Amino acid sequence: MSDNNNQKIFNLCCIALTVTSMTFAIRAGILGQLGADFGLNGEELGWVNAMAFLGFPIATMVGGVIYNAIGARKLIALAFICHLLGLVLTITAGGFWGLLISTFLIGFANGAVEAGCNPLIAEIYPNRKTTMLNRFHVWFPGGIVIGALLSSLMTSYGLNWQWQVGIILIPTLIYGAMMLKTVFPSYDDILHSTTDNINHLLNPLYLFLVVCMTFTATTELGTQQWIEKILGASGASPMLVLALITGLMAVGRYFAGPIIKAFNPTGVLLGSAVFASAGIYTMSIASGNMVYVAAILFAIGCTYFWPTMLGCVAEYTPKTGALGMSLIGGVGMFAVSMWNPVIGGWIDTASNEAQQMNLTEVQASIFAGQSVLQNLLMFPLILIAAFVILYVLIKKRTNQPEVAS
Repeated sequence: MSDNNNQKIFNLCCIALTVTSMTFAIRAGILGQLGADFGLNGEELGWVNAMAFLGFPIATMVGGVIYNAIGARKLIALAFICHLLGLVLTITAGGFWGLLISTFLIGFANGAVEAGCNPLIAEIYPNRKTTMLNRFHVWFPGGIVIGALLSSLMTSYGLNWQWQVGIILIPTLIYGAMMLKTVFPSYDDILHSTTDNINHLLNPLYLFLVVCMTFTATTELGTQQWIEKILGASGASPMLVLALITGLMAVGRYFAGPIIKAFNPTGVLLGSAVFASAGIYTMSIASGNMVYVAAILFAIGCTYFWPTMLGCVAEYTPKTGALGMSLIGGVGMFAVSMWNPVIGGWIDTASNEAQQMNLTEVQASIFAGQSVLQNLLMFPLILIAAFVILYVLIKKRTNQPEVAS
């Protein structure tokens, strides 16, 4: 296929991923408004959030299995339909159940984008797979920056949450229209065996990476999704904090190559866990402008979690194939979906405790946010220990042939 058509496909995928990330950012920015408009408590908002993270892994796992059977075009078309339906149903939702169903559809669409676009980009750029996949994934944090800034701007002008969700329809319709004019490549469904991939999923190292992914995903996305509720009274703008975090992540991922080369994937993951721990801890005690400093530390920690975990699967357990990469991404999102109601419950509990302490409303919100951040700190702390173990395991495996000889 021509370079020009490949560029069209790549641009389409980037816009689709931007839609995905904008849904994350804007949902984080409107949680408070949703709670007020529909009378939802923290746990109920957690279940609404959970649907996005539940729909995502279902789509990635199903998509990973059927990709060769139906092709990228149909998977991305399914993503478009679900994005369109989910966004419209969110805008017209009448309460908790409407939000639950519409958010699940959006989450499913987001997962279908990942399942369709990742192997498609690898196929059209066979000699630049890693480079182009890294550039593609820049648009997850990049889209969050766009969504966070739009949410903050629209809120400042008094535009309600329906308008903020509606703005996502613009890039959705753009990538839908682009699909009609784009020629997708043919695919070869016998180059890789899904059955063979399944047989290698029980590799102990792969299972260890899967467990680690549940903690890295929750550290990154669990914290970001509740940023408005956690930092709302801190004196810093929650959406600007989110934009700062994800903006730094986008830049960091674009220039990831030299860092991975210098420290290797396991070293990068260990360093990431240390920085994420420092960032969350600092956010839990900071106020005002110091929150932005804490956010920088947190951003450095989370920048390489997701792509480097996928890289570890590709590098250290290659026989799990594309299915292994789709599955670990799905498991990560599923973990976040399960932790979201728990995080919402932590906010409710902390808020109730604050009310019994006779604090002002602002003081109570700060107390609740700091309490939740202290609970979230356990995830990156666990990862520090896990990645020390991973570093030792990989180092031993790398040195094994030399010892044997």
